Amino acid sequence: MEDVSELLLLRILPSLALLGLLSFIFHICRTILLRSYTVKRKLHMQGIKGPSPVFLYGNLVEMQQLQLKARKHVSPSHAQIVAQDYNSIVFPYFDHWRKEYGPIYTYSTGFKQHLYITDPELVKTMSLCNTLDLGKPPYVTKRFAPMFGNGIMRSNGHFWALQRKIVAPEFFMAKVKTMVGLMVDSTQPLLREWEERIEIQGGLQAEITVDDDLKGLSANVIAKACFGSSYFKGNEIFSKLRTLHKALAHRSTPFGFTCFRKNYKEINRLEREIESLIWDTVQERQKQGSMKKDLMQLILEEAVNNSNGGKLSPRKFLVDNCKSLYFAGHDTTAISASWCLVLLALHPEWQSRIREEITQICNEGSVDANSLPNFKMVTMVIQEAMRLFPPAGFVVREALEEVQIGNITIPKGVCIWTLISTLHRDPTMWGPDANEFRPERFADGVSKACKFPQAYIPFGLGTRLCVGRNFAMVELKIVISSIVSKFKFSLSPNYVHSPVFRMLVEPQHGLQLLIQKA
Repeated sequence: MEDVSELLLLRILPSLALLGLLSFIFHICRTILLRSYTVKRKLHMQGIKGPSPVFLYGNLVEMQQLQLKARKHVSPSHAQIVAQDYNSIVFPYFDHWRKEYGPIYTYSTGFKQHLYITDPELVKTMSLCNTLDLGKPPYVTKRFAPMFGNGIMRSNGHFWALQRKIVAPEFFMAKVKTMVGLMVDSTQPLLREWEERIEIQGGLQAEITVDDDLKGLSANVIAKACFGSSYFKGNEIFSKLRTLHKALAHRSTPFGFTCFRKNYKEINRLEREIESLIWDTVQERQKQGSMKKDLMQLILEEAVNNSNGGKLSPRKFLVDNCKSLYFAGHDTTAISASWCLVLLALHPEWQSRIREEITQICNEGSVDANSLPNFKMVTMVIQEAMRLFPPAGFVVREALEEVQIGNITIPKGVCIWTLISTLHRDPTMWGPDANEFRPERFADGVSKACKFPQAYIPFGLGTRLCVGRNFAMVELKIVISSIVSKFKFSLSPNYVHSPVFRMLVEPQHGLQLLIQKA
């Protein structure tokens, strides 16, 4: 009898297990499907329309098809570079749906619902919104965790607010001014190297691919700011971070969906090595007892003071934010400088204006903190370059709880996407010359440059406005003014204009310039 019971039990168990598994799958699908349908219905009831989704995939298939079609575009001639609205190539799905549904629409990726917003009034409302219920979407930022940890660029809620409280004061303009000297000193090796390349190539002009040079310069600046006299160790850290960045950005999309990473072992190894290097460097600097504290030491002291009874780990906090500062203060600045040089190469008259202004202000002297506010021409060019080619492609937020933005109720879990370049090139806000390079539009500041000043968001918007924007602008002024004062340059015939999204929007094939001494 016992043998029969055991045999019967052995026959029933697989069926019970299968039934349990099917019930679990049904429950999960029902929950996810119901939630997705409910969220979409709430948006539709408010008059927000969008493309029809496909079961399981949402609008991903259509997005992929539009992206593949856009890749077949012909690169514009040098004369057409500025006039081309690259959104139709880099983000073709956003551009396609905007033309069909207007500045507000909804779409989905799988079961995730998204809301696209480029209406200026709603963008303004988002800018003024100070709730912690709007944060960075975890599903988008998760794949970049090895790069940012849980630092200020990824975290949400009260932990993010605490980090901003600690980090932001170190980038107030008064403190950034004290870093002008190291920025100027860091620029000199690049200028000398370009002069040497001109001599090597005959003494008249040289063709130089400037991307890596600008990234190296930017890395040197942030390394000196972070690690002071230990900036050589800082460069080692940033070299590994660049390698990690490339590994993470491989085949990246804006939506967080990637294939299985074959390079996960390399990513884990780099993450461990970078954390160890950062912490060792900080401890080494502390032992030296330097009178002049570098950025990392100052941030570490604030982290210790605000450890909240041990809930905040100073080591983890410092490592994560050091990596965030690398990305925000290194790649974005270098890419912005590249786009500035592209536009100046196309408009040599603005090179002359900048050169003349620098001569009048500095009078053969070097750039310093007092002279920078008077660099009006440089500032206008940088602002216009960041309008036409903002390195950050979009601002994205997730409703961590149900929130109200203007007259729209956004359900919990919905991601809000604002395409920066669409706002920056909208003729209704900037006028009929929105796709033209006209730095003079910023002569009286951003508030007079366009109909809706909130439409200019190169550093993001709202409470999560980039903490390093003062640092970036000062560095850009120094780099661009230093290059223009020493050199004249134009685009090389080998330059192929093809903006591409790799976490940031950058020249896909690099920037080749023909450079000669001024």
